[in-house]
Amino acid sequence: MSLSLHTIKSAKGAARKRKRIGRGNSAGQGTYSGRGLKGQNARSGVSNLKRLGMKQVLLRTPKKRGFKSHKPKDQVLNLSVINKFFKDKETINPVVLQSKGIIDTIDKGVKLLGTGELLRKELKFKDIKMSESAKAQVEKMKGIIS
Repeated sequence: MSLSLHTIKSAKGAARKRKRIGRGNSAGQGTYSGRGLKGQNARSGVSNLKRLGMKQVLLRTPKKRGFKSHKPKDQVLNLSVINKFFKDKETINPVVLQSKGIIDTIDKGVKLLGTGELLRKELKFKDIKMSESAKAQVEKMKGIIS
């Protein structure tokens, strides 16, 4: 048999027969037409949202709470990164950090965190924010913060 539009059939079991509602007792649905007894669900015009339940309604509503800051977050660095990329007595500022590929942009601020231990001596930090622990380690190694 050749393949043409009038010979195409769906695979066995792929297409289900639709439920014929409201066609009398002989249709296998009984007197209530497959809608159960009286109530809101038995009436016409029951919306899908009512049938899905309140949880689905809540999941669909957009979230309009909270606060999102428009102020950009600082780019974060650890002391261990400073040890890798810099030598003793070097100057560290956002321009140098960007040129070495450590930060993405100089438009956002840069903050140095105290994770790791600083091994370089007499580093000069300019235009970089610092946590208290990072500041303590820089001062311990005789670094300059400006």
